[in-house]
Amino acid sequence: MGKVRVYELAKALELDNKEMIKILSDNNIEVKSHMSSLEDEVVENVKNIVLNKDSVVSQKKAKTERKSLPEKATEEIKKTTSAPLPIPEHTLPSVKSVKKIKPSPSVRDVAEALGIPAAEAVKTLISKGLMLAAPALADDRILEIFSEKYNVRFEKEIAVEPRKIIAPQPKRPDKKKHQPKGALLPRAPVVAVMGHVDHGKTTLLDTIRNTNVTTREAGGITQHIGASVVRHEGKKIVFLDTPGHEAFTAMRARGAQATDVVILVVAADDGIMPQTKEAIAHVKAAGVPIVVAVNKVDKPASRPDRVRQQLSDAGLVPEEWGGDVIMVDVSAKFGEGLPNLLEMLLLVAEMQELKSDPTAAPSGVVIEAELDKGKGPVATVIVQNGTLRRGDVILFDTAWGKIRALVDAFGVNTDKAGPSTPVEILGLAAVPQPGEKFIAVENEREAREMLAKRQHELAVQNIHRRASLEGLFAQMKEGEVPHLNLIVKCDVQGSVEALSSSLEKLGTNEVGVNIIHKGVGRISEADVTLAATANAVIIGFNVRPDANAKKIAEENEIEIRFYDIIYNAIEEIKSALEGLLKPNLREESLGEVEIRQVFKVPKIGRVAGCYVKLGIIRRTSRVRIVRKGIVLWDGGISSLRRIKDEVKEVRAGLECGINLAGFQDFEEEDILEVYEILEEKRHLQ
Repeated sequence: MGKVRVYELAKALELDNKEMIKILSDNNIEVKSHMSSLEDEVVENVKNIVLNKDSVVSQKKAKTERKSLPEKATEEIKKTTSAPLPIPEHTLPSVKSVKKIKPSPSVRDVAEALGIPAAEAVKTLISKGLMLAAPALADDRILEIFSEKYNVRFEKEIAVEPRKIIAPQPKRPDKKKHQPKGALLPRAPVVAVMGHVDHGKTTLLDTIRNTNVTTREAGGITQHIGASVVRHEGKKIVFLDTPGHEAFTAMRARGAQATDVVILVVAADDGIMPQTKEAIAHVKAAGVPIVVAVNKVDKPASRPDRVRQQLSDAGLVPEEWGGDVIMVDVSAKFGEGLPNLLEMLLLVAEMQELKSDPTAAPSGVVIEAELDKGKGPVATVIVQNGTLRRGDVILFDTAWGKIRALVDAFGVNTDKAGPSTPVEILGLAAVPQPGEKFIAVENEREAREMLAKRQHELAVQNIHRRASLEGLFAQMKEGEVPHLNLIVKCDVQGSVEALSSSLEKLGTNEVGVNIIHKGVGRISEADVTLAATANAVIIGFNVRPDANAKKIAEENEIEIRFYDIIYNAIEEIKSALEGLLKPNLREESLGEVEIRQVFKVPKIGRVAGCYVKLGIIRRTSRVRIVRKGIVLWDGGISSLRRIKDEVKEVRAGLECGINLAGFQDFEEEDILEVYEILEEKRHLQ
């Protein structure tokens, strides 16, 4: 039958992945994740464990039900109902009995008709090489298997259209008053698609939408609002349409975690590119699970294995190579592999156990926002918790509004939106920024007061966050490639091209120059506003700002640098970038110390009585313990004493007591090599 993955076996036995992993663990079978492969022998053992357990439960249940019935009824059941376990083959009658089944039966329906547990039916199919779950459709081939196994003939019942019963509609709760928080319920995953340009992100989204979106009305999808809702195997997936890692990073910079899973699209004929590496860095920094879609496998030049090797080198090791990253070969153009990709997304989401409280006060995050000429300020949001309703008053970081209308992903007006639901909101007083979070508040007055307070706090924070050539290094986040954002304005077009080209060449793989705008003419108010939004420095070559632009720049502490010689501008930016480079680290030896006696001190532990043979030892130094030429430990000093006093340093020829940070297995005659790490400023090559 070949190797079977944990999630496939779980699906066939109608268990979730966590239950299956627990069963494996309880039976001393080690697996890394739901994507791990199982040998045939292990699969058979697990099936027997699970199916035998189900059979025992079914027998007990049947026995209990029989005991609860009158004796006469029990006798009738014994005559007409078969035992829960399969009928032994040697007792089967020579004439096939007839079993009635539904027009489109599932494996479970067939099991019920045969009077056997669904788990037993699944086991029968697995023994025939068919890895199918109980809800799977039982086609003619499957019916033939059961017919031969249990010596029966199936007849499909004639479908009768059931009479529709219109249930009374429950009274809608007050839209202004939200219910208290209740139990957390599963929610749909929110998925972003990222990758290098031209690798097929848009085609992938379009194909998924066209083949999986369930239209609500005959007209189909009238519009989309920055997010798409897709259904696969009865489960909902929300795709964000906003492309590129820039928007993803903008949200994360504001502390908004709008995405649960990221699909990284890599072309099989092209491999990973600079934008691919940037996307990987951003997603890793955000701690979001990645599912890789190796696209364009239909092309003759495609090399999926080479892509996997490149991704492994970049830190994404495929699960089939022993890593933990799921990679699926797809053709977005022809739809090949997309069902498998969607199944993998749902698996990753299931392992995350995504939950929210639909009865809580609504909150969420902005995906897109714009000023529409006809509608006014509009924002597309993802509801993350609670249920958003028409008429709610909501507050963003920079705006507020009373919801006049909600438009869902199909372009249809709706009255409410629950967790993981994308909707377009109308009725805002201003346009919020993508990545801003929102909450519901009691009334409009509270929204205005809270917004005024927030704007004051943001203004104070922005003063200290503005970019400057001297202070930019302190603002760079650890682990990210730092970028210096620039706006370049010159007196003539020739200077713009020459200066921009020279500045862009200063970038390296560790630090970069990002020219977000360049142009000819004076520095305008729009340039200053853009610099404030993008946290950029303005470079002016033979130009000056107008009065309004200068005033706004001073109020917001936007840095504007003026030059009349291109060489000076290049050298100054180069110096700034050198400040952004991580410094070289160099080790400098300070001295050598010998342990001559070991003491035990109550509440402290073992303390080394030492003699400083060479140089000096400082309280802030690092030390290596060397025993017979072998380094045993490397770390810091927690205490340095001279006689009974704590001291900062001890020089050669003196004795001291040393307590090490996290190590006490030292012995007499051990040598301590004392050193420190020095940082050296690096220069652009």
